[in-house]
Amino acid sequence: MPKSIDNEEPIIRLRNVTIGYDSNSPLVNISEMEVFPGEIVAIVGPSGIGKTTLLRTIAGLIAPISGSVEVCGEVMPSNPKRGELGYIPQKLGLVHHASVMHNVMLGANAGHKPRWTIFPSNIAKRHAHNAISSMGLSEKSGEPVRRLSGGQQRRVATARTLAQSPRLIMADEFLSELDEDTMSMVMNTVSDYVRSSGASLLVVEHDISRAKLMADRLLIIDDGRMNPFITEIKAVEVNI
Repeated sequence: MPKSIDNEEPIIRLRNVTIGYDSNSPLVNISEMEVFPGEIVAIVGPSGIGKTTLLRTIAGLIAPISGSVEVCGEVMPSNPKRGELGYIPQKLGLVHHASVMHNVMLGANAGHKPRWTIFPSNIAKRHAHNAISSMGLSEKSGEPVRRLSGGQQRRVATARTLAQSPRLIMADEFLSELDEDTMSMVMNTVSDYVRSSGASLLVVEHDISRAKLMADRLLIIDDGRMNPFITEIKAVEVNI
C-alpha cells in the first residue's frame, strides 16, 4: 500500500474486507487498501465485477460481508462527521423538480449549515454560488434540474459535492456524458479542490485511459481481487 510522505493517517483504510450482497457469492476480497489526504485513486475493472458495490460499501450504504472499513477516522458502521463524505452516485440523486441552486444548497448546507438553525448560513450560500460557477452553470442556477441535459446534471451533482467541502469525495462514473472540453474542466476543478484542500477522491471509472489522466493510482479489480497499479503520474510505494 502507498506510504504517506508526511505520516498522515489515511482517509480510507480497509483491512481483510470482503464485499458483496451474499456471503455465499462474494464479489471482491481486499486484503488491504488505503487512500491518503490529497490523493486521487481510481477503481477500474470489467463491468459487473463489484466496483460500484465497493464504493457503496465504503460510503456506508452496504455493510461488508467481513473485515474492517474505516472512513475519515470512523470505523463503519459509525458514520463520519456530517459533511465529511461527499458521494456522487451513477444515478446522481438529484431533486429533478427543484432548481440547480436548491440541489447545490443541499450539499452546502450539509457541510456549512449549523444543525441548530433551519436557515442556511452566508458561508453555505457562498460555497453554493462558487461551486455552481466552477461548473459553468451560473446561468442555469434558477432552472429546474429536469430541464438540463445529462451532462449538465452531472455537473450539478459535482457542484453539490464541492459545495459541501468534504474530506472525501466518492464518485461513480461522474465524467460520463461529458464532451471532451467539459470533461477536462470538471476533472481539473475537482482535482484542484483535492490538491488544495487535502481531501481525497476515490472514483470508479470504466475508461482506463481517462482514469490514468486524473488518478495518482489505479486499483484494478479482477477475478474477485483488488490489485494496486502504479501510474506514471505520481510515484508511490506499494506492497503487492
